[in-house]
Amino acid sequence: MEAYIYDAVRTPRGKGKPDGAMASVRPVELLAATFNAIRDRNSLDTSLVEDAIIGCVTPVKEQGANIAKAAAIEAGYAETVAGVQVNRFCASGLEAVNMAAAYVVSGQADLIVAGGLESMSRVSIASDGGPMYDDREFIMKHGLVPQGISADLIASKYGYDRRQLDTFAADSHRKAAQAWDEGRFSRSILPISHVDGTALLDRDQMIRPTSTADTLGELRPAFQKLGEEIGFNMLALKKYPEVGKINHVHHAGNSSAIVDGAALTLIGNREVGQRIGLRPRARIRAMALTGTEPTIMLLGPAPVTRKALKKAGMNIADIDLMEVNEAFAAVVLRFMDDMGADPSRVNVNGGAIAMGHPLGATGAMLLGTVLDELERQDKQVGLVTLCVGGGMGIATIIERV
Repeated sequence: MEAYIYDAVRTPRGKGKPDGAMASVRPVELLAATFNAIRDRNSLDTSLVEDAIIGCVTPVKEQGANIAKAAAIEAGYAETVAGVQVNRFCASGLEAVNMAAAYVVSGQADLIVAGGLESMSRVSIASDGGPMYDDREFIMKHGLVPQGISADLIASKYGYDRRQLDTFAADSHRKAAQAWDEGRFSRSILPISHVDGTALLDRDQMIRPTSTADTLGELRPAFQKLGEEIGFNMLALKKYPEVGKINHVHHAGNSSAIVDGAALTLIGNREVGQRIGLRPRARIRAMALTGTEPTIMLLGPAPVTRKALKKAGMNIADIDLMEVNEAFAAVVLRFMDDMGADPSRVNVNGGAIAMGHPLGATGAMLLGTVLDELERQDKQVGLVTLCVGGGMGIATIIERV
C-alpha cells in the first residue's frame, strides 16, 4: 500500500502581530478555510474523510482544545470525520502529513486531511509554557538555549559570517518576490477574507523585495543581549568550548518572520482516488525523524535527510528540488554544506526568511510548495526537511506520479 497526495492548499502568510492582515481572523476560521478549499476543489464527499490531523505548536486558547476537530465542524465536514491535534514544534505540519501517510500505508485509513495552523498574532509563541521554555532547573541542567542562540552557535562553529547570512536572506526575498510575480504559488494559494466578505490577504505579507545584503547589514543582532547579558552564551559554550566565542550574526532580517497561516493536504491510497475520480499528484516515497544534540538544536535537517534517502534507496543527487525550512539562515547554509546539496535546487522560490514561518503550518506549506514547483519544472522528486526545537529533524521525500 502506498500513500498519495491528491491536493495541497495554503493560506497566504500574514504578519503575526496585532496589525497583521489576518489578525482579525479566528484560528478556527483560518483553518476551516483550508478545509473548505480541499472539499470544494475536489468535489469531495467529506464522509469519506476518516480523520483530520493538524499540527499546531502552541495549542492553547483559541487554537487549543483539538483545533482539528473544531475546524472540521466549522467547515461542515461530515460528523464521522475525527480530528487530532499534534505538536512536534516546527515539524508539526509535516508530522501531520507523515502520520496521515502512515495510516494509509498501513491500511488503517483510506483518506485523511492533514496539515497545520499557527495564528501567531493571536496566540503568542511559548504561551503554553513547559520545561523547555520556562523551567529554569531543567534548562540549566540540560544546557538548553533559545533557538536564536543555537543559530548563532551554528554560525560560529562552522564559520558563517554576517555577510554570508545576509546575502542568503536577501536572495530569499528576491526569489520569493519573483515567484509571486510569476504566479508560481497560484495553484495552492487560498485568499483570505473577513467573515463579512472583505478581502484581507491574497499574497504573503512579509516579503521585502528591495532587501540587499547591505541593507540587512544595518540591522542589529537580535540575540546578543540574550547571549551576553542573560548568560546563554556561557551555557552554550559549556557544551561547545572549542567554539571559543559566539558571534551574534542573526537578526530579524536573516531569521524567519513571525506570521499567521494554515495549510492542508489530502492524503489517501490509490483505490479511494479511483473510486471518487481523483488523480494523485505525487506519492510519498520516504519519511524520517531524528533527534539531535539539544543545545545546538537546529542541525537535524542533514542527518534526517540521510535517513530518508536511505529508506528511499536514493542519494542527494536524486533529489530534483529541496525545501529546507529557513528558520535561520545558518541552518540552510549548514545543510547545503553538510549534504553537498546543489544550491540551485534548494528553496528556489525563497523561504521562511522572506515569507514567514507559521510554526505548525510550515511543514505542510513546504510540501505543497515543492509539489507545485516539481510540476511547474516537470521534475520528479522533492524533499522537505525542517529543523525542530529541542533538537530534532524531520524529512519527507515525494515523487510525482
